[in-house]
This record gives sequence, structure tokens and C-alpha cells, in this order.
Amino acid sequence: MSKIKVLCAFGVPDEMARRLKEEIGPVTILNSHEEDEIVDAIKDQHVFVVRSKPKVTPRIIENAPVLRVVARPGVGTDNIDKESCARHNVEVVNTPESSVSSVAEFTIGLAVSMMRHIYTTCALLKEGQWGKGKYTGKTVEGKTWGIIGFGGIGRRVAEIASAMRAEVVGFDPYVPEEEFNNHGARRVLRLEELLEKSDIVSLHVILNEQTRNLLSAEALAMMKKGAYIINTSRGKVIDQAALRQALEEGHIGGAALDVFDTEPPEDREMICQENLITTPHIGGSTKEAFQQATEIMIRKLKDLLQPDLTGPIGD
Repeated sequence: MSKIKVLCAFGVPDEMARRLKEEIGPVTILNSHEEDEIVDAIKDQHVFVVRSKPKVTPRIIENAPVLRVVARPGVGTDNIDKESCARHNVEVVNTPESSVSSVAEFTIGLAVSMMRHIYTTCALLKEGQWGKGKYTGKTVEGKTWGIIGFGGIGRRVAEIASAMRAEVVGFDPYVPEEEFNNHGARRVLRLEELLEKSDIVSLHVILNEQTRNLLSAEALAMMKKGAYIINTSRGKVIDQAALRQALEEGHIGGAALDVFDTEPPEDREMICQENLITTPHIGGSTKEAFQQATEIMIRKLKDLLQPDLTGPIGD
């Protein structure tokens, strides 16, 4: 019988917790994201499963003497203090493969909804207004779509956008040129070139010191007048105040944000702008993505924790 104990953060899906109990060991589910509650609960736990929240702080890690793994079902691990984990020999695992299709399809959907005014005209029609003559949209076909970050999600977006007959360009200094070619995109070597050429820009990067405020006021000013932005990665990769100004001035034609620098977003005036579509960080929230994340995470945990899953472990 497994002696591995699993602590699940508040918000981990019930089905995921059930599978962890079946495959890994006894599961405790937290009731909030409060650090004090986590510190109290984690003292005898070997695995801590989190989503984009809570913050896994040094204090939490320091108070987890038998912790072996912090598992993140999903892509981003910026809420986990990885330096503290490394100092305490705690592994960090995630499942970036699980949400590729979900986030890529969502990105395409946001682009079409924004460019065809689907969200705006739907809201008007529900209020009894017929907006047919007021709103004329644009097609993806024939536009230049710039992709910042060419990992799994960026590559899938490139494939779909290319199939929609967009010219796709991509920027990612860590990906070889043949990967761009293999997925229907042309590599550009400078971010400035992508911003200057693109009618649509979508972001698919992790958050780190290199990507924080990647789209600054200066970067936004380089973009074509009337260009569109889609961000399904992390809110802090865009200077949100600068984006608000660019939207208000009409330099940016529209933006679609699934992520924000603070979640839930605090700038109510910004998110209510007509040329902005906002969603509550649901890009990867599909049944299929959750199922894949669960299976991939369990497989990775088993690889790390064998043979402890079938026998006693030291403390």
C-alpha cells in the first residue's frame, strides 16, 4: 500500500483528486489558497498539486520536510518558487502537453470573435439592438499573424492560422528555424520585425524576467495601427496600462485577454472597453485538457516516486 500523501490545492478538479487517490495515495484537499492553511497542512505531505494558484512560497517549502514533488497540471509554473524547491530537493513537474489543442483553438476563437465583432453584436442583439449595418469585420485570410513563443501552443496556432490562409511569422530565439518551417510559419529574428509586420499578434510565452512586459509601451507603438492582440499566456507579459492607452487611442484595433496582471482584474474601466474581449483565464479549461493533464501528471509522478508507491518511505 502506498504511503505517499498528496495535498491538493483549492480548485483542483474533483475527478483529478479522485484519480490521484486511486493511483498515488491518500489525498487531502485544501479549502482556500491562504498560506497559513497550506503551511499547516503540508507538514506530512509528499506531493503538492497546484494550479495557477496558490503561490508556492519559500515559507511553504521550508515547512514541508517530507515534500518530494510540486505538481502543476498545466503549463505555467511562475506561481512556484523553483529556487526554493531546488534548495530543498523538491521536484517541480507540469503538463504543458495537455493544453496545446485547447489553448490554440481558444486563441483562434478569440481572434475570430474579435475581428468579426461576435461578442459585441451578440450582446447588442440580446439587448434588442440589430447591429448588422454598424459592424463590418475582417477575415483572418490574407492577414499576417505574428506568433510570439513557438512552443507546443504556438506551433498549433501556426498550423491552424496557416490553414486559414494567413501568412504566419514567428519569433522565438530558442527554437530552430526548421521547427517554424515544419508548422507553416516563417521565422523572424527580431521581435521588432514581427510587431511591425503583423496584423494579428498572439502571445504564447512563459512568464520570466525576459518576458515580463515584453509588450511594453514602446513595443506596442511599433505595431501596425489597427492591429489585434491576443494573450492567453500570462497577464504580466503585456504592460496593461500601456495596452489600455493604445486601445483608447485607437492605435491597437482590438485585444482579447484571457489573462491579466492581477486576477481577477481590478481595472474595471479597461475590461469594459468595446474593443476588448475578456475571459477569466479559461484557455486551457476543457474536459479533454483536464483529462490529459491528469493522466500525464500521474504518469510523471509514478516515474518520480517509484518504488515508494508500493512501500514505506523515509521521512
